[in-house]
Amino acid sequence: MDLETMDTTARNASLQEVAELLETQKTAKHDVVAAASALECRGGTIRVRGSYQRLDLDGVSTGDALLTPTRLAEASVADKLRIPTDYLRRMRAENVELYDHNVNGWLRHQPERRFLMRGLVDSQGEGLLRAMLSDSFRIVDNLDVLLTALQGIEAAGAQVDIAQADLTESRMYVKVRSQAISALAPGLLRNYVSPFSRARGADNPLVFAGFVISNSEIGHGAFTLSPQITVEICDNGMTMTKYAEREVHLGGKLPAGVVRFAADTQNAALELVKKTTRDAVATFLSQDFLDARVAELTADAGVEIGDPAPVIEHVATALRFSQQARESILRRFTQGADMSSGGVLHAVTAAAQDMPDADEAYALEAAGVPAMQRAAAFARTH
Repeated sequence: MDLETMDTTARNASLQEVAELLETQKTAKHDVVAAASALECRGGTIRVRGSYQRLDLDGVSTGDALLTPTRLAEASVADKLRIPTDYLRRMRAENVELYDHNVNGWLRHQPERRFLMRGLVDSQGEGLLRAMLSDSFRIVDNLDVLLTALQGIEAAGAQVDIAQADLTESRMYVKVRSQAISALAPGLLRNYVSPFSRARGADNPLVFAGFVISNSEIGHGAFTLSPQITVEICDNGMTMTKYAEREVHLGGKLPAGVVRFAADTQNAALELVKKTTRDAVATFLSQDFLDARVAELTADAGVEIGDPAPVIEHVATALRFSQQARESILRRFTQGADMSSGGVLHAVTAAAQDMPDADEAYALEAAGVPAMQRAAAFARTH
């Protein structure tokens, strides 16, 4: 397998495209729990001694896996060894010998400490380190989560479609929408104009129930189901994170060596995913839940905003939006023509669709409701 040409991310993809990509990645995964004494860094690549089995004409032989950290993995190495991330990256760029010296020095400091090394390797055991994690990390992979969550949706008997799927180096996101569960939200949309289609919310204030499935294989967040309301005229997704269901990837200590879960252990973890999804569907895709959330959003949406620039600057600073996001939000606010706190919600969720980076896009969507609430509070006092 050629890791240099293998896709590891997908943006605005179909469910099938993401599933096929995850299947391809699965064949290259190399997960091993190793003591610090079995790890050594040379030339910026971490050698995991005796962790890879090769099949050749002479039979099966055991060798070392050679894992070069990705940028995200480097942050996890820095975290686990308590080396400042910026300093570690600077050493890689400017003095790789010093990089090796620092990593090896801290590994030798606690030689019995164990880590879960998650990698992707080729047939020679060479490849990428995706993350350096605690040996208490419970592996629940994206493909298993996706297939099991779909089983949970089917078990709940819900009528849904997959509106969008994304895969980044850190997370998987799948948007599930039910057009069968809808509501009119005139108080939320009456002044809004879609910046994409120019359709008016006053003419069609329809919204749909749904939720977002997210998961990280490398410690960047738990398996999470977050309710999301989608606006028909623009596909803006209003995520309500305070009602989210989440399961943290922590469990008992993993045994040393290449990670191979017993069937009953893995089945128990996936059964929890299935049950959580089934229960979330019953809640999030109910008419009562949708109506209550629309009323909740509408209550904070009607505060008038005279000058949007200081309001958006205040919100963007408080929520730590990037400069690209700030510029996009201000542009979408003007195009949306809704001079209210609700207009800020629409602008943030519309700007999320502009973001080329899926992680930032979903983070913006999740910040839409807090942004509206902050905008309303700021406008009331200024």
